[in-house]
Amino acid sequence: MEYFWNVLAAASVTLEMAAGSLLAAIALGLSGAWAKLCGGRWLAAVAGAYTTLVRGVPDLVLMLLFFYGVPALVQLALDKSGSDAGFDVSPLGAGLATLGLIFGGYLTETFRGAILAIPKGQIEAACAFGLGRLRIAWRIVLPQMARLALPGFTNTWLVLVKSTALVSVLGLEDIMFRAKNAAQATRQPFTFFLLTAAVYLSITTVSMLALRWLERRGAHDTRRAPSDRAGRAA
Repeated sequence: MEYFWNVLAAASVTLEMAAGSLLAAIALGLSGAWAKLCGGRWLAAVAGAYTTLVRGVPDLVLMLLFFYGVPALVQLALDKSGSDAGFDVSPLGAGLATLGLIFGGYLTETFRGAILAIPKGQIEAACAFGLGRLRIAWRIVLPQMARLALPGFTNTWLVLVKSTALVSVLGLEDIMFRAKNAAQATRQPFTFFLLTAAVYLSITTVSMLALRWLERRGAHDTRRAPSDRAGRAA
């Protein structure tokens, strides 16, 4: 039973990894979508190269490159500068950065498509009323983008949760890492990997139900808005 609870306790590390990576991915996704739509030729080209890179290279390869390559390059620069300082990246930091980078590329396209789906007439009307860019983005673009992007965002989150298992390769003591150690110690791989699968399934199922509720809520509010306006007009 000790191994059983030890594996379950590591679920908090997996959730921490998933949540932190998601926040980084949202920030990168919004930045990438802005660069592609409003950033000019050079920023759009950089954003395009970024999304092509993260979608074209396997997640594990990028993770290993970041974990081993970035410290080596930084250490080389420090050595050339004459510094005696050392530099290293923790498995948690490498996992957060890599997963955030990877799924930020996917969210870039999700957010970009959602923004393009917003009727241009709404933005033109807001400009005609004299609203500034920030107010238009905050009051009109972002709320509708969030609703339109929710289905794609849901898929990205579910895949991200499952991809956190890759970070165990770097030595992070998440649920996958502890399940593997428990399986080796007890020679009961089926039991502990089945437990791990059940935990991942629980996380994704609860997430799916919550996000689907948000989708239905958003669709209900959208359908209700025209009738409210019609009632006020009457």
